[in-house]
Amino acid sequence: MKIQADGRKVRGEKRRTEIIEATLRVIERDGVAGVTHRTVAAEAGVPTTSTTYHFSSLDDLLVATLISCARDMATEVYWMIDRARSRGSRGAEEVAGLLAEALGPRRGRTMAEYELYLLAARKPELRPAARRWLDVLTSMVRHDDEVAFRVFLAGIDGLLIQGLIDDEPPSADELRPVVDYLLKPR
Repeated sequence: MKIQADGRKVRGEKRRTEIIEATLRVIERDGVAGVTHRTVAAEAGVPTTSTTYHFSSLDDLLVATLISCARDMATEVYWMIDRARSRGSRGAEEVAGLLAEALGPRRGRTMAEYELYLLAARKPELRPAARRWLDVLTSMVRHDDEVAFRVFLAGIDGLLIQGLIDDEPPSADELRPVVDYLLKPR
């Protein structure tokens, strides 16, 4: 017997996802300060009542957006790790490619994600969502040296921040030696 999904629930989840994606576009364009129920609703092409129905407060909307970003990043990193392992690679080439993509074609999205991430420093209610991607990443990557792994993550954050303020985004070839150094066994 096949169980049929409740159409209202499916439509509700679809609408919720559309609102989160619209929130990211607003942040890309206007920064976190530009996020209001009204601006997100306009971006999503839905009535404001729809955004307030799914997210009663802006903090709820920002937390959901941050969690969505963390989930997307974790999925992307998972498949990158899988590809690297299947090739017998330590992952430097794959990480450098991921960073170059984040700083080039996906630059606006990366800035929006970092803006949300930094907002958590001011808003304690966002901190669990901001830490979530690090928790997921830590659980996915096998590492023997906790200090070396934290240095690697801090280095990646530094490369992303530096790349976002560069006039020209670095290429994967330019990033690879730095990533390779960060991945060296200590």
